[in-house]
Amino acid sequence: MNTLTHTLLSDIWQSLGHTETPFGQVTVTGVGERSSEFPVTELATASWAAAGLSCARLLQQRYANVPQVSVDRRLASLWFGWTLRPVGWTLPAAWDPLAGDYATCDGWIRLHTNAPRHRKAVEQVLGEHPDKGSLAASVQSWQKSSLEQAIVEAGGCAAEMRTTEQWRQHIQGKSVAMEPLIHQSLQAEVGAADWPLPTARPLQGVRVLDLTRIIAGPVATRFLAGLGADVLRIDPYGWDEPGAEHEVTLGKRCARLNLHNTHDRTTFEQLLSQADVLVHGYRAGALEKLGYDTEQRRTLSPGLIDVCLNAYGWSGPWRSRRGFDSLVQMSCGLAAEGMVWSTCDMPLPLPVQALDHATGYMMAAAVLEGMCQRLARGTGYSARLSLARTAQLLFDNPHPQHHVLSPLQPARLEDENPEIELTTWGAAQRLQAPLRLDGTALQWARPANALGSAKAEWLRR
Repeated sequence: MNTLTHTLLSDIWQSLGHTETPFGQVTVTGVGERSSEFPVTELATASWAAAGLSCARLLQQRYANVPQVSVDRRLASLWFGWTLRPVGWTLPAAWDPLAGDYATCDGWIRLHTNAPRHRKAVEQVLGEHPDKGSLAASVQSWQKSSLEQAIVEAGGCAAEMRTTEQWRQHIQGKSVAMEPLIHQSLQAEVGAADWPLPTARPLQGVRVLDLTRIIAGPVATRFLAGLGADVLRIDPYGWDEPGAEHEVTLGKRCARLNLHNTHDRTTFEQLLSQADVLVHGYRAGALEKLGYDTEQRRTLSPGLIDVCLNAYGWSGPWRSRRGFDSLVQMSCGLAAEGMVWSTCDMPLPLPVQALDHATGYMMAAAVLEGMCQRLARGTGYSARLSLARTAQLLFDNPHPQHHVLSPLQPARLEDENPEIELTTWGAAQRLQAPLRLDGTALQWARPANALGSAKAEWLRR
């Protein structure tokens, strides 16, 4: 384990409430790293290792032995991207045709148009355009801050490019810098849970209600599904993620509910009352507006392990702002620093959506920490994370000066699991997971499947 991985893992582990990091319990294998000014591969390795150590701690609590954890840094880096290779079919485009970075009259801005309502907001401000070239001409006449504000006020998603220093001086950047990486709190004591925790499938019988979208939250629940959890993802009618479903639905059942409908609200409350874990990615205040604030969730499910994330942090004026990994990278300076580092003339973000993926594995680690607390103290547990705070972790741990990158080799056939995965869209090969624990392996009982393809009900325990 190199120095940066060591430091990043220590920071994550301490944010989970531990004073000493069990480095002797972790083995890192593999070579190569993502090409970036920032330590993306080290972050991938550390976040996977933290999730593995949290699982090991849960098993240690039950069985008293100390499982060893192994992480392949090369595979961990690859799992920060797409992990599926279709056999006889093609993956859909990851981005809407109009999504991307655009030059304004005084700098750069990123427009996020993947969701129909977000594209509509951009069109409300800039008009309808058939292609990027036409849209670029319209964007060119705007100042970046004015356009960002106009699109946000229209209900859309946009981010002007700031430098890291501008972000540090921004009121939201200052707010995020004061937040912990993982904000944890214990809730009322309700008694220890009776989870079986078999070594081979530690989360067998654990019910995880998944209210997350796109990448970070779904990565967390995908990890939990790999440990055997019954993950039930709930989406509203009309919501789709065609560019990401093949990644984020692995191992889960996916249903739809309308939380503005009385019947569906009753179903949701029944599901929540029987859940062990709730993972959600709503903006601050959004669940409250639906009538499910923190107290109501605890009332419906005493002892609940409640883990959530947002884009721009849980304090400051942007706590309720819509955001995604690519937007946060523009707002907080990652894309600007990449532009300087590479000496190119346009924004250069991280080579993968590393904020999403790292935050996802840290969320999974927080869920497992919550399970440890429930077993040890009989208490409920809550944790909050944000993409912007994960970005701060990268800023605080830069590559050393004159760092020489070791190229990461692309995925090879021998990196794939031998079994064919029969997804909803066709046969595919999936990369092997980078994490191994003594007696435990990540294994997904269900292939990737379409949103809304299952009933909104729990499996029998």
